[in-house]
Amino acid sequence: MGTEFTTFFTENTHFIARADSRFEGDWDIAGGIGFNGPIGQFADVYGQLLVHNVKTKDDEKFDSEFMSEFNIGSRVWLLQNIEGVGQVGMLNRRDDTVFIWSIGARFHSTEALSLGADLKDGGIYGPQVQMSVEFGF
Repeated sequence: MGTEFTTFFTENTHFIARADSRFEGDWDIAGGIGFNGPIGQFADVYGQLLVHNVKTKDDEKFDSEFMSEFNIGSRVWLLQNIEGVGQVGMLNRRDDTVFIWSIGARFHSTEALSLGADLKDGGIYGPQVQMSVEFGF
């Protein structure tokens, strides 16, 4: 289960905060800054620079690890209300760097509500299917 909050800082930059957990004494909390910009009439590019604080269920005490992430992706309008999304990036752990990715689609039913489905590997919990609901306000 996870949640994400973004807010624009300028027209092409935003702040992001997100948290994920399996509710097994674990967490992945991330925060940082992102950018976005057009690459054509029906597509844009975006990216994020995040700092993660991760605790696994195997950690016996209240201990956690800090990691950094850089990702870049694109959103493309496939139909009037359907958007395709893809993203690749790197998650830097203490001893290694992990390749992360996601690919999916979003259905924008109104300007305030969109539904999404993605396949992803965010580097912490392994490959996942992600269902999302986005509320714009």
